[in-house]
Amino acid sequence: MQEFELKYGCNPNQKPARIFMRDGGELPVEVLNGRPGFINFLDALNSWQLVGELKAATGLPAAASFKHVSPAGAALGQELTDLEKHIYFVEEDAELSPVACAYIRARGADRLCSYGDWAALSDTCDAATAAYLKAEVSDGIIAPGYTPEALEILKTKRKGSYNVVKIDPDYVPASAECKDVFGITFEQGHNFFEINEELLDNIVTEREDLPAEAKNDLILSLITLKYTQSNSCCYAKGGMTIGVGAGQQSRVHCMRLAGSKADNWWMRQHPKVLELPFIDGIKRPARDNAIDVYTGEEYADVLRDGEWEQVFKVKPEPLTAEEKAAWIAKMEGVAVGSDAFFPFGDNIERAAKSGVKYVAEPGGSIRDDNVIETANRYGMTMCFTGMRLFHH
Repeated sequence: MQEFELKYGCNPNQKPARIFMRDGGELPVEVLNGRPGFINFLDALNSWQLVGELKAATGLPAAASFKHVSPAGAALGQELTDLEKHIYFVEEDAELSPVACAYIRARGADRLCSYGDWAALSDTCDAATAAYLKAEVSDGIIAPGYTPEALEILKTKRKGSYNVVKIDPDYVPASAECKDVFGITFEQGHNFFEINEELLDNIVTEREDLPAEAKNDLILSLITLKYTQSNSCCYAKGGMTIGVGAGQQSRVHCMRLAGSKADNWWMRQHPKVLELPFIDGIKRPARDNAIDVYTGEEYADVLRDGEWEQVFKVKPEPLTAEEKAAWIAKMEGVAVGSDAFFPFGDNIERAAKSGVKYVAEPGGSIRDDNVIETANRYGMTMCFTGMRLFHH
């Protein structure tokens, strides 16, 4: 297939639209089901690069959940705990493969933002992954292959229109890439930069402790940032992202956004949240939204008379501000990465509020001394990578 005609571009008025190879060669993708759109393919190709690099860097299966050309979540294929199975809606008798665990965790990073996502897998999609995905609201998936059973399951989604894309895992893009903006062509070298443990060697803080799990989380964070719309920051813990802040004009706003998402992920594990008495048969999106509102500042919206009855069997007691603060204070061992240097220590101050102990950022600010001093005050280990990871 040398080109694929799209229904329209970013918006319905942007026609005609297609994807094709400038050199006239064959596309490295094959559409096995559905009819992916312009944004679908942007998500697919960005997310595929992310999971491919994660697999190469860690040796573990990887998955990502993309929305609007940025990851809502990314994760490695590590075994799920019983708690994770509960909060990510995994059936008790479900058979789980490593790649299924990777996607479940990637989607679980920010379930609200993953609504209607594009899924990406580093490995062949199996029946376990397809079965979980079937129950979620999703636009499509990209993977290097599909088992026959998995493909049959996915073809039943969205009344048979679910987008399934297969990509050639051996495809390597040209060294130069181009895009047109306002009729003007931009050209740059493709970002082949490899993110690995060596990037974390330059530790600039008094604390130099950097255990293997923290290294994995920092690498996960940095590779995620490589494919996140800038400015961007990413919190990670236990082999998964827990908060991605994308596309903010201010670095500290980016850090706050990512931190608030990390806090939301942690709040889902609060005992009061785990015990919420949901009505029988409640849909997953309704449950996700109710949890998000219940743990947020506007909790009264889901607890007022006439509303809580639509979600809960019994009206729950609200989470007090004191309870929330006490629970968030228990979060620890979090890693955070930034796609560019921190201009002020306030970024570190915000990170500390969400249990961050490990930091990776390029360095190079005229206020690096202040940033390092702030990290030292909180007992953090911080690496200067020397590499900016802007993505637009």
